[in-house]
Amino acid sequence: MNEVSAVGSQAGAVDKNSSSSQPYTLAVDAMGGDHAPEIVLGGLEIMALRHPGVRVLLIGDEAVLRPSLERYKKAATICDVRHASDSIPMDMKPTAALRMRKSSLRLAMDAVASGEARGVVSAGNSGAMLALAKIIVKTLPGISRPAMAAVQPSARGDVIMLDLGANIACDARNLVEFAVMGEAFAQAALGLREPTIGLLNVGAEELKGDERLREASERLKQSVLASNYYGFIEGHDITAGTTDVVVTDGFTGNIALKTGEGALKLAFGLLRSVFQTSWVTKLGYLLVRPGLRRMREWIDPRRYNGALFVGLNGIVVKSHGGADAEGFAAALDVAVDAVLSDINHKIRSRLEQVGALAASEKSDKE
Repeated sequence: MNEVSAVGSQAGAVDKNSSSSQPYTLAVDAMGGDHAPEIVLGGLEIMALRHPGVRVLLIGDEAVLRPSLERYKKAATICDVRHASDSIPMDMKPTAALRMRKSSLRLAMDAVASGEARGVVSAGNSGAMLALAKIIVKTLPGISRPAMAAVQPSARGDVIMLDLGANIACDARNLVEFAVMGEAFAQAALGLREPTIGLLNVGAEELKGDERLREASERLKQSVLASNYYGFIEGHDITAGTTDVVVTDGFTGNIALKTGEGALKLAFGLLRSVFQTSWVTKLGYLLVRPGLRRMREWIDPRRYNGALFVGLNGIVVKSHGGADAEGFAAALDVAVDAVLSDINHKIRSRLEQVGALAASEKSDKE
């Protein structure tokens, strides 16, 4: 049963007849993640307040979703339900997931590929999600590989970092494409007109790094991104906010991301221990608690949940599998921002400019 079914008038179902000519803003995998579908529905409840004009195709076990939506009435006003008989386990191999034709994640990808929805959000299996996205949604023309990009905190405000694990090994062309895609994502997610771009390296000097990094740097210096290209940056520049966009390969990016997450947990753990050592430190904690609360809210990992697979022919956002409702809502926000800003159009335009410049330089040399 693949047809869309209304949630029901008591739950405030969308009137599909009045808007059926327009694609859904998002197709949401209701069954993906460690705590689905409750955190998905909770996230949609929050999103309905932030983005009341969106239309969501909610895909999953209809027998579970219908009664659950009665408890999430705001989410029900923006959602239509489509039944999916299967869901992809978090530990399933991508090759096995590709064979599941009726999974909730597969049907969500199909909706984007067909143009029925403009984006998909899931907290499910990362490997399966990337594999399905590559095969069903496909990459944009001119993009050799999609990359995983996400917003990260820094001392100067939020920054964009990519790739975070989709591509373990990258060549110079991949890194230049990541810079193009990172610029577009920064414009969409951070509202920056001309975001600065840095290439992560073992040193800031021009001779540092391997050949692919030096080649990518030279290409960026000669590209339409030259005015915004900062040059090589080091690991400490990520948290310092030296540039708005940090470009690296997926191996390095994933290690940097996980190291940063671990460092934050360590810092808060040490602070907790320090403030519990004596009555003096406990008193000190009472005095600084408001500031610590603001700090915790600023670097709350839920606020930064939602990695965008940039470079695909549609919007695909991965939520952390263990996210709560607030975290899933943040991933939904990332997807909505990418859809409304038409990020893929910006990427295509930049790629055409980069390609035209490269062709012109080649012609001049000949």
